[in-house]
Amino acid sequence: MTDIERAVTNSLTFYEKLNDSQKRTIADNAILKRLKQGYNVHSSSEECTGLIIVRSGELRVYMLSEDGREITLYRLFENDVCVLSASCVLDSITFDVFIDAEEDSEVLIVNSKTVNEIANENIYAKCFMLKQATERFSEVMWVMQQILFFKADRRVAIFLIDEMNKTKSTVLNLTHDKIAKYIGSAREVVSRILKYFERDKIVKLQRGGVEILDKAALMKMI
Repeated sequence: MTDIERAVTNSLTFYEKLNDSQKRTIADNAILKRLKQGYNVHSSSEECTGLIIVRSGELRVYMLSEDGREITLYRLFENDVCVLSASCVLDSITFDVFIDAEEDSEVLIVNSKTVNEIANENIYAKCFMLKQATERFSEVMWVMQQILFFKADRRVAIFLIDEMNKTKSTVLNLTHDKIAKYIGSAREVVSRILKYFERDKIVKLQRGGVEILDKAALMKMI
């Protein structure tokens, strides 16, 4: 099994429902790319990039406001799939997003023409695309709900708990600037809140990171 076949088998649940010709079409029109940290994979000014599968590393999907503020919508990790970069394939979806590599990463990109062709021919592929889009829009709505209705301290608490659960560690190697970027806030606001948390012995601040001391106190804020 080639690297491309392994990647699509692990991430695309409809792959086994394709016929041999469709499988070859995907293999022939997919490319593996190694991305350096900070590399922009997709932007709103580009043509439809295609379906992105993360083989390793981490990508961040975000929107950019008119004043240049970044709002992180969600992040992608190993075996995750991004369909918003192929939104031109989905009828009636116009969603301008940017996608950057948060760390050195490897991705598989299936071009939009191939994705469109397979989705039109195979109902399982079409359903997969729609399901992925629905799940991602649910995440986007949760982000917007937090930004619109939650106070900043609650948003920081939610983020810290989510990161702790995700990394299985109480020590988070994240700068104040990166936390602010992830929750769609200003660095100064995040720094002020973290200092309040430190004063109350909920967290301990360290160079380039945060150590969570009192998970229960954070949970009470959520």
